[in-house]
Parts: sequence; C-alpha cells; structure tokens
Amino acid sequence: GTVLSYRFEDFEANETEWKELPGCQNVTGTECDFSSAITKYYDMHHVRLRAERREEVSPWSSVFEMIPYFIAQIGPPGIELQSTNGVIKIKVSPPEANQVRKMWIADLRFKYNLVIWENSSNAEFRSQSIFPTHIIDDLAPDTTYCLKVQATLPLDLQEGLFSPIHCVKTTHKAVNDLFCATNVRVLALNMKFHLHWNNQYKRHVSYNVQYLIGYLKKLHDDYSVKWLNVPGCEDITDTQCNFSSIITTTSGFYYLRVQAMSEYNKSCLSNEVKVEPLITNEIGPPGVKVDISDVLLHIQISPPGGSESEVMRDHYELSYRVLYWKNSSNNEKEIKMKEIKQTIGTVSDLTPSTLYCVKVQAFSEVYNKSSHFSEEECIKTPGDKILPLIILATFVTALIAVLLVALPLIFAVYQAYNKIKYVFFPSCQPPLNIEGFGGQLLSSPYLSTTEEPIANCSVIETIVTEEVNQIDFKDYKHSKQSSRDSGNYSNDDDTSGSKVSAETLEKEIV
Repeated sequence: GTVLSYRFEDFEANETEWKELPGCQNVTGTECDFSSAITKYYDMHHVRLRAERREEVSPWSSVFEMIPYFIAQIGPPGIELQSTNGVIKIKVSPPEANQVRKMWIADLRFKYNLVIWENSSNAEFRSQSIFPTHIIDDLAPDTTYCLKVQATLPLDLQEGLFSPIHCVKTTHKAVNDLFCATNVRVLALNMKFHLHWNNQYKRHVSYNVQYLIGYLKKLHDDYSVKWLNVPGCEDITDTQCNFSSIITTTSGFYYLRVQAMSEYNKSCLSNEVKVEPLITNEIGPPGVKVDISDVLLHIQISPPGGSESEVMRDHYELSYRVLYWKNSSNNEKEIKMKEIKQTIGTVSDLTPSTLYCVKVQAFSEVYNKSSHFSEEECIKTPGDKILPLIILATFVTALIAVLLVALPLIFAVYQAYNKIKYVFFPSCQPPLNIEGFGGQLLSSPYLSTTEEPIANCSVIETIVTEEVNQIDFKDYKHSKQSSRDSGNYSNDDDTSGSKVSAETLEKEIV
C-alpha cells in the first residue's frame, strides 16, 4: 500500500505544514482523487507520496508543484439539438454546469467551437465558432449531420475536451413567402448606418426593423424574446432604415433583421446581419483646400465625417495619402505622393506660373480601410520674380530721374515767384505817422479832387539809425512845412488833426 501526503503553501504564511490527504491513504492503485482538498485554484500546491508495506516505508518522492487552475483540463460542454424547418438549432451548456463547486466561474469567457460533417464516407469536416444558442441554416435538406462542440478559453490559451458526437437529420425547409424581406444588407459610411432590403411582393407589405445587442447571444439564456424595434423603423413601407441611433458603443456588436407583415396578418423574419460598428463602417473621402504662399503649397484637410465626427478621428487613427501633380498641357502627369498624419501638409519646390492639382485619401492602418479620393483641388503658382523686379527697378529709376529734373525747375520757379511778389506785392507797410498824415490830407474836406488831382505815390521805408543827419532832418521838416503851406486853402485855425508839431514828427522818425 501507499500513503499519499501533500503540503499546502500559503503565500502569506512563513511556515508550511504537511497534511494527509483524506481518501488517499493506503491506496492500492496508482491514482487518487484529492479534489476535495483543493479549495484555492490559483495558489501553489505541493504534493508528495511514499510507498508503505507493513512496517517498511520508502523515502518520500520528489515534490510535485502545481497551480490547479493552470493544469486543469477544461471538460466537454453539454449540447442539445433540434432539427426543424431545414435548420439545426444547437443549445450548449458550459462545462461544470451541473457541479456545485466550479473552477471556471465566469461562463461568459468560454468560446465554443463546432465541428460538423455529413454522415457519409467522403465527409468534409467544417469548423466554426458558435454561440451558446445557435442556428445552423446552410445545410442540405433530408441529410444526416454529425457534430461535436468544444469549449475554449482563448485568453488563457486553453482548449477543452470535445463533447460526445451527436447526429441528427435535417428536414425540408418551408418555402419562404414572397413578402419576406430578402437581400438584407448594411451600408455604413462615416458612422451613419443604413439597412437595405428587397421586396418582391407586389401588394401592400409593412416592415418592422429589429435589433439585438450582440452580447445577449453570449448568454446561455434564450435571447429570442429580447429583440427590440429600431426607433423610426416600425410599420414602415420603405425598404430601408436608418438605424444609427441604436449604435451607442463602438466596442460591441449588433444584429439586425427585418420582420415583414403582409395584408393577411402573416409575418416573416429575414436572415440576420451582424454589425460591428468600426469594422462594418466605411471611411468616406476627406475634404481638401489648397493655398499658395511664396514658396509653398499649403494643403488643409477636413477629416471624413466633418470636424464633429470624433469617432472617425479618434478610433480609426486616420492618416492621409496626398497626391499632387502639375496640370499642364502635357498628357504625361508626374504624380507625386506623400503620407501625413496631420490635417495640414505642405509641398515645396514649386514651379512658377504652374497649375498644381491635389487630391487626398484617408486610410486607417489599424482597420485596413481606405476611403475614396477627394475631389481634385487646383491652384496656380505666382509668376517668376525676375520680371517684377525689373519692372520695380525701372519704376524707381524713372522716379529718381524725374525728381532730379523737377527739383531744380521747382526751385527756379520758386525764386522767380519771390522776386515778382517782392516787387509788385511788397509785404512792408509805411510808418504809422505817414499813413495817418497822408490820410488826413486825403480826407480833408477842403481838398477838391476835381481841381487838383493827387498823383499816386509810394513811400519806400528806409532804416533810420540814431546817426540821422540834422541837416537832412531839417530839410525834411522844411519840405513838409512847405507842402502844407503851399495850398491856398490851408486853415491855421483848424486844429482837428491836420497840424503836426515838429517835435512829434521828430520823435517818430527817431
């Protein structure tokens, strides 16, 4: 007989203690079930054994180390089959479904692989991934098929055992009514999703578009009652539906189908189509604007879907493929390409007076998707700079020549103008005493303008210094006195202002 012992090592304890495994003492075979002793599936366990015969015991074996979760084999799942209307319905139950204690608690982590083949000598095996509740509808009628299912944990790289083989015979598929929606397909561009289908019925038919959130198919519950109507696509007669409103997350997936209702209150469900938003969606062409600076062609790109489409910009990690060429009369176009990640790009080494054209394509390396090219945008580069420089130099030279000729002429005219003005329009005025004195003579009531006209005269003002000759002064007074006494109409008694004393005159002159 053998005695099997094991040692359990707790990571938080410094000391370990060997304990006997219940039910594994005095075992005569070469195996022992110690499942009851495993309570922590993620902890390290140590197991050893020795042989015993009466009073004799062997040395302990080497210690076997294990973590139960990583060495355990995933068992086979349970399956139920139903053959109806030309299809096979499969219902899968997870491993450990009937066990009280479970190592794999999260059943949703399981993925199921199906292997199916015709029960014939030349059978071809076909594998596919299925949900816990699945319908296989692409089978030949009245044919026996055999199948088996395996549970896997892809993240842990673990594959389970296959279930026992089950065989079932298909039935004949009922002919679909003419009013059923056919050719159901999804058209998606820039995260705008539309469902289209065909109608072969000539009479009145109405449609309900229904959707199912994808993760519900991962559950082992029946999801057939969890389909919902797409808002705005209920009881419609059109053969298309905008279901963008139900796409609330880009990480999940959805299923769409069309329920057709005839005028006789009959209904028919179309085939289901799967929608994975970021994979089903297609990238539209970007917008592009071009501008020219002195030596650069500037390219401004608008992301597909517009600036408000954050999903297109953030999730796809878009890059842009820019094509540009000279649009000349020569039929041979030398198209050049550059790839950029930004929405702004430049092209250098431009040829003057040349028409350049640009078009842009958006692409995502992560999703291996590309858009169509944008519309072509063309712009002409400015002409060569040599001719404008020559024109500018000629203009400046002519301007300098004109200034050199015009300035002396203007100066000469200005000098002549000053001379003429000085001679004919002097700016000086006669002394105040002379002006007043002459004014009284002219305004004298005794002066007859008709008998003795007065000749026009002008008084030239001279600079009188303090060294005035006394003789000249006397002559001046004498002359003035004589001119006053010469008239036969003078009046000595008139003292209103016509008589000026010699002293006053002398002071004014000095």
